[in-house]
Amino acid sequence: MTDRLNVAVIIVAAGGSSRMGGVDKIFAPLGGQSVLVRVIDVFQRCEPVKQMVVVLSEANLKRGQELVGVAGWRRAVDFCAGGVRRQDSVLAGLNCISGCDWVIVHDGARPLVTPAIINRGLEAAGETGVAVAAVPVTDTIKIAGDDGLVRQTPPRPGLWAVQTPQVFRFDIISKAYHKVTDEVTDDASLVEKLGYKVKLYMGSYDNIKITTPADLALAGILWSAREG
Repeated sequence: MTDRLNVAVIIVAAGGSSRMGGVDKIFAPLGGQSVLVRVIDVFQRCEPVKQMVVVLSEANLKRGQELVGVAGWRRAVDFCAGGVRRQDSVLAGLNCISGCDWVIVHDGARPLVTPAIINRGLEAAGETGVAVAAVPVTDTIKIAGDDGLVRQTPPRPGLWAVQTPQVFRFDIISKAYHKVTDEVTDDASLVEKLGYKVKLYMGSYDNIKITTPADLALAGILWSAREG
């Protein structure tokens, strides 16, 4: 089914890398290429993808655009400037695409995504119009107050750690971003606020988000193991 879809991808990479000790994580090296190039490469290999928009900070736009000539991608890659919040950046990406049936939103700092994860998302989204990569939580989770005292220990079965890719029918994500103004930490939360059902599908424990130098080091180990 996925080969018949018309899909646009928004890669969100406009963050400030504030916890990276001065290193811009999306341009950090991973297996001889930058993290951002690794992410784009994966989506370039996905046949349903017809449009691709990379959202960068204003300061990184030129640097990002220069990657196109070096990488030699066969599909066009557009770049646009993001906003203050993540959702502002996603909306900027949405405003750059048209004529697609589905939209995939992916973190530019998750370079270990695979075509298999992406295709699972496209298949799962067919059920409800929205599908989100996630993995079952393996740690015990505590809910605490501002005083640090535990208020509740929710049972672990049923708890999932959400990742990207997140896949949306175009009309659903477009409506969510134009109707809901609440600040959220992921795109699916906006859709949930409109009452849509969100399908979780199995991501990967390797599909980590690079936020700290330790994450970058771990990504390097995982990348080497995969390539080896």
